[in-house]
Amino acid sequence: MALHIKKGDIVEIITGDHKGATGRVLRVIREKNRVIVQGHNIAKKHVRPSRKNPQGGRINVEQPIHISNVLPVNPKSSKGSRVRFKVDKDGGKKRLTSDGSEIGIVRKIK
Repeated sequence: MALHIKKGDIVEIITGDHKGATGRVLRVIREKNRVIVQGHNIAKKHVRPSRKNPQGGRINVEQPIHISNVLPVNPKSSKGSRVRFKVDKDGGKKRLTSDGSEIGIVRKIK
């Protein structure tokens, strides 16, 4: 099954504490159907002193959000919109928003 979110997409968060906020997808975790959105769903992580971080302390870490709680932002309207897939004549699979504007090519079909 193709996911409607890809790394680098700008998404809108539709539920939770950050509802209505937008951000860029840093990572997609396919096994758990989750995405990490830049600057949102941040938690404190306690880190022990090490060579990399000799002082230790607390750092901010972005936590994953379930993929059903985000929508890709429509490039025309700058709002989150649902995605559908379409195979064009050249054999490419494209992601389209509900109003028909193209988000990007997913892959070429052989």
